[in-house]
Amino acid sequence: MTTQSFSLTDRTQVKRNPGRAVYDREVIYEVLDEAMLGHLAVAIDGEPFVLLTIHTRIGDTLYLHGSNQNRLYRKIAEGAKACISITILNGLVLAHSGLHHSMNYRTVVLFANGEKVEDREEEWRVLEALVEQIVPGRWEDSRQPTLQKLNATMVIAFPINKASAKVRNGPPINTDADRELPIWAGVMPIKLCTQAPITDTAGQEVPVPDYVRDYEKLPTVSLP
Repeated sequence: MTTQSFSLTDRTQVKRNPGRAVYDREVIYEVLDEAMLGHLAVAIDGEPFVLLTIHTRIGDTLYLHGSNQNRLYRKIAEGAKACISITILNGLVLAHSGLHHSMNYRTVVLFANGEKVEDREEEWRVLEALVEQIVPGRWEDSRQPTLQKLNATMVIAFPINKASAKVRNGPPINTDADRELPIWAGVMPIKLCTQAPITDTAGQEVPVPDYVRDYEKLPTVSLP
């Protein structure tokens, strides 16, 4: 049975501003499902490397994909430990003092040993989930991967069992003295949105699909 919260460990416990720490599984999964980009960190021969990634979650497993020639992915497949950080920016927080400026955000950090997905059916299911997480409806409306492309792609599975989130919401933190200053302070909310689609003129003239024209990446939780 899946527990509602993750257990604290020396690596996952938030030490800076612990009041913003969240260990609730539902909140962490909401961030993973809403976010579009993350960063994968791996140490190779004592040197740190960070890679921008696209991810998807199926149950209690996080999946990443990339070229099977990617050095970070190959090291993970060989047993290297990984750290994955995924963040959603929700607003710019402008305080009276420049050093008190901040951001409203939701971020998740997880530590895991990943495994290369060898099962072809699972790999196919993950690749479909990756496309559908970003643009629902696109997988069936696009050309399916060829065997050659599948053979050149590596999918890594990370069990989600060591994770924590950090969340900041609300107005700036100001001192009583700063509040007396004639300086505007507050929050500038930020929301990810798309603009009008640009058709690729190199292909045939095809109407813009509804899932593209009406696309909007909605947050999974309401924020002030």
